[in-house]
Amino acid sequence: MKNILKFIIPSLVIISCGGGDSGDSTPNAAPTVPSLVSPTNQSLCISNAITFNWNKSTDSQSDAITYQIQIATDNQFAQTVNTSNTSNTSFTITLDKGKAYYWRVKATDSKNASSEFSSVNSLYTEATATSNHLPFMPQLVKPSLEASVATTVDLEWSASDVDTSDVLTYDIYWGTSASSLTGSKTNLTTKTTQLTGLQSGTTYYWKVIVKDNKGGETIGQIWNFKTN
Repeated sequence: MKNILKFIIPSLVIISCGGGDSGDSTPNAAPTVPSLVSPTNQSLCISNAITFNWNKSTDSQSDAITYQIQIATDNQFAQTVNTSNTSNTSFTITLDKGKAYYWRVKATDSKNASSEFSSVNSLYTEATATSNHLPFMPQLVKPSLEASVATTVDLEWSASDVDTSDVLTYDIYWGTSASSLTGSKTNLTTKTTQLTGLQSGTTYYWKVIVKDNKGGETIGQIWNFKTN
């Protein structure tokens, strides 16, 4: 009997000392995506000293949250003029007058888990003695960037202007090289058009120029899709 106990007792010690991790194994969750408050989308800001505001994100594990705000002169944020981190839900900066800006915010917790960026809001800073403001950059609606499509495709975009009385028209350019858009349709009055007879298995590039009826125009970025 003593020999049996000698075998059992060390075994119990080994089992109790070799237990699994007693720590919290719950995966860290990212904070919720911030929602933008002000300036509201397509705002005309009389002052170029702008305070950006957004709603507080929540974190399911109550981690501390910081926010990254990006401000750019294009809606793809390739031309960023400011990227700042703050623990507040507001940020103030003085921007150039007479320009369109685009801004977005994301949240990051203390364990480096980040949310997606928020939606993008646009604004225009009032210039001195300006009677006309340029349209905002067009936004891609369809097809989505790098999508695969048929050889007949419907192109669609959105566009706006803080001068709500302005009449907008659109020039469309497309081609198989981003540096040489040889196809064109001009002075369209709708934000959609159809391309037919495209080559299969080919990548196409296209862009939109938005024009108002006072001589202002804004050149959009180049998008692309591939035909099946």
